Amino acid sequence: MSQYAILIYEDPAYYETLPPEGWGAVVEAHNEFTKGVVEHGGSITGGEALKPVTTALTIKVGKVTDGPFVESKEVLLGYYTVEARDLDHAIELAKLAPATGGGVELRPLHDPSSPL
Repeated sequence: MSQYAILIYEDPAYYETLPPEGWGAVVEAHNEFTKGVVEHGGSITGGEALKPVTTALTIKVGKVTDGPFVESKEVLLGYYTVEARDLDHAIELAKLAPATGGGVELRPLHDPSSPL
């Protein structure tokens, strides 16, 4: 099995305008995703939600600045790491990831014992 990161990019404004009762639907969507990964023969090896982008710091050439380095409407809000049989299987799993206010990026994890 290979490992992949499913990076969830969304517009933070989606969550800023989400009514309180909408948060339950978000949590349920993530619960359904985790069940779906197992049902499709994969496994989740990690994952977390990230604090809002307003808490981010960028460090470049030793200089620290507030906020993300790249200006964009959609920002990285969370991620999962999964084990999948192959790339096609990983794509199938990534399509299950909830990203109502944006989309996901799928990227293989690098095995540090092998060259890039």
